[in-house]
Amino acid sequence: MTTDHTQSSSGAERPSMADSTQFSEMLETQFSEMLDVLSRRPRRRILFRLLRENDLHNPQDDDSPQIPDDVEINDENLNSLEIAMTHTHLPKLEEHGFIEWERKTNAIRQGPRFEEIQPLLELMQNHADELPDGCL
Repeated sequence: MTTDHTQSSSGAERPSMADSTQFSEMLETQFSEMLDVLSRRPRRRILFRLLRENDLHNPQDDDSPQIPDDVEINDENLNSLEIAMTHTHLPKLEEHGFIEWERKTNAIRQGPRFEEIQPLLELMQNHADELPDGCL
């Protein structure tokens, strides 16, 4: 693939319009991916907790997936939330590289791409009072 460059009036080389379009499309794809990941409250809560603590582990119960402490659920909903966390939410976060999940111990830590989503999480956290109730 060849990269077209144009020269500015100062003689410096700058990327062509095709390069900046590709870059814009790449950024839009990454942003859309982040919004998709953040579209579900259980995933947001895990990521916000990882923003505060780099490593999540519940040594008393290695068999259950990490469910944020502030989630209020009754026994009847606990099973469905555990299933959703195990089969949907944690795998999706892991697939995108935002978390690393050790299934045997149910330990969760920031993944290799966590820093990419961190500014968006911080923005949401800093403006929590302007977001709809229950958003975070």
